[in-house]
Amino acid sequence: MSVPIPAAAGIGLRAAHHAAFLASRPAIPWVEVHSENFFADGGRQLAVLDALRHDYGLSLHGVGLSLGSIDPLDEEHLRRLQRLVERTEPALVSEHIAWGGVDDTCLNDLLPMPCTREALAHLAARIGMVQDRLRRQILVENASSYLGFAADEMPEWEFVAELARRAGCLLLVDVNNIYVNATNHGFDPLHYLDAMPAGLVAEYHIAGHSVVEAAGERLLVDTHDATVTPAVWELLRAALSRIGRRPVLLERDARLPPLAELLHEARLADELMEAAHVLPA
Repeated sequence: MSVPIPAAAGIGLRAAHHAAFLASRPAIPWVEVHSENFFADGGRQLAVLDALRHDYGLSLHGVGLSLGSIDPLDEEHLRRLQRLVERTEPALVSEHIAWGGVDDTCLNDLLPMPCTREALAHLAARIGMVQDRLRRQILVENASSYLGFAADEMPEWEFVAELARRAGCLLLVDVNNIYVNATNHGFDPLHYLDAMPAGLVAEYHIAGHSVVEAAGERLLVDTHDATVTPAVWELLRAALSRIGRRPVLLERDARLPPLAELLHEARLADELMEAAHVLPA
C-alpha cells in the first residue's frame, strides 16, 4: 500500500513536473496522477510511480472509464486499471460522474449526466461493477456542466448524494465544479455543500477556471489552466466548515507553472485548513 493520504493538500503531478519532483522531493504529503497515463506495460511513466509511492501518498484519478455511458464498460480499460491498482496500491482511486463515449467512439470529454432516476440506477450499477472488479471502494467526482437537461428530476446535489449512498462509494467533492455550475445555472453553492453526506466525502478538488462569453452571456468553464479564484477559496472554506477537513487536491492541467509555484499554491490550502480550525475526520 502507498503512504496514507492525510487531510492535507496535495498536487496533481503532471509529466512536465516529473523530473523536477523526483530531483527535489518536495515536502508535500501526496500526489494525484491520471490513471490512463500509466496504463503502459512499462517505461518511464511507471518508473516514476514506483519511485514515489513509498514516500508519498498516491491517488489514481481516472478520466476515461465513462461510467455514465450506455456502452458496456470497457473491459480492456478495466483490466489495465486493475493491473495499475494492484501494482501501485494507491491510497485513493477515483473517477467522474460523467460519460465520455457512445457506440465505441471516445469523445475525449467528461460530459454531465441528466439528474434522473434512470441515470441514478445506471450509474450506481456501473460503480458497483467497478468496485467489485477492483475489490475496493472508489471515489466519484461531480462534473462541471454548461447546459441543463429538460429531463432532470432532481437537483444535482440530491443526485450526487443519493448516488454515493446507493452505490456504496465515496465522494470526491470538486469545489471548483460546484462554483462553476452554481454560476452557470444560478443556484446557491452552499445548498450543494449542505446536501453532501459528510461521512461519504473523502476528498476535495480545487482548481482554476476561465470566463467566456457565449450568446451574450457570461459562462464559467472548468479549464484547470489558472490559479484558484478567491470565490473558490471561500467555497472551500465553507466546505471545511460544513463537511469537515479532508485531503485537498490542487489541479492544474494546462498552462502549467513551475513546480515551485504549484507547491506554493497548495500550501495556501494547508494554511486555509489550519486557519479554519477544523479537525481531520
